[in-house]
Amino acid sequence: MKPRDIRDLVLLAAIWGGSFLFMRLGAHDFGPIPMTALRVGLASLVLLPVLAWRGGLAEVRKAWRPLLLLGLINNALPFAFFVFAALSITAGMSSILNATTPLWGALVAALWLGEALSLWRSMGLLIGFGGVIFLAWDHAEFKPGGTGWAVAACLAAAFCYAVAASYTKRRIKGVGPLAIATGSLISATLWLIVPAIWLWPAEPPRLAAWASLAALALVCTAVAYIIYFRLMLRVGPTNAIAVTFLNPVFAVLWGWLFLAEPLTGRLGVGCAIVLLGTALSVGAINPSARRRP
Repeated sequence: MKPRDIRDLVLLAAIWGGSFLFMRLGAHDFGPIPMTALRVGLASLVLLPVLAWRGGLAEVRKAWRPLLLLGLINNALPFAFFVFAALSITAGMSSILNATTPLWGALVAALWLGEALSLWRSMGLLIGFGGVIFLAWDHAEFKPGGTGWAVAACLAAAFCYAVAASYTKRRIKGVGPLAIATGSLISATLWLIVPAIWLWPAEPPRLAAWASLAALALVCTAVAYIIYFRLMLRVGPTNAIAVTFLNPVFAVLWGWLFLAEPLTGRLGVGCAIVLLGTALSVGAINPSARRRP
């Protein structure tokens, strides 16, 4: 990758890592559904003019049916799950669990699309999910006040992303990535607008919560999508997925700097195990390839 591509990759990881911080800062004021509805709605308003300028509105109209379902499984549900998790677990923990998305993606693609799993990729799945168990073991408390449901919500969100990736590959063809992103955000807004009104908080959110929401929607969603798709066009999706390995680093760092979240040895070891398994499962690390003459 060129220096500008590496710069964009690090910038994107810093932005997406920051999304877990902003969710933590606004979750208690808004609640999962209203915060997610505002996030996707505001991001849609930013991306829609960009898409129109690039002449991509026809693509959204052509594929509105599959995009309607994609908005549910790729935006509405996982975003709301992460905000729910932010009510009780740290930004760092949420981001590490989010890094299991490629693990779920490899598994879903193998079962749904028939993509073969090599021995090393299969081992990566076992290692990665072993890391999740190691991390979640002390958090698997499902009684009132426990964090087990928050961990489950993060894993469900990562699974949603994985299903969305295979669904997009199978059902949405001939549509540009920016049109897919914008169309799915619009459809997510449609899915959430009525529940958000119904569940709107009784107490007005604080100004700090509104600021966090604005950053989450405008920077961590709209601007981040633009950077991601620009990066994907320049270096390809295989290289762009490297952002998955950097997100937790920044999320843990931002949580430590701004929320005083603890940096524990268990968190570091668990993060390393999950990322190693993820790297193996997506082929970013391929020991068998190095043995070939």
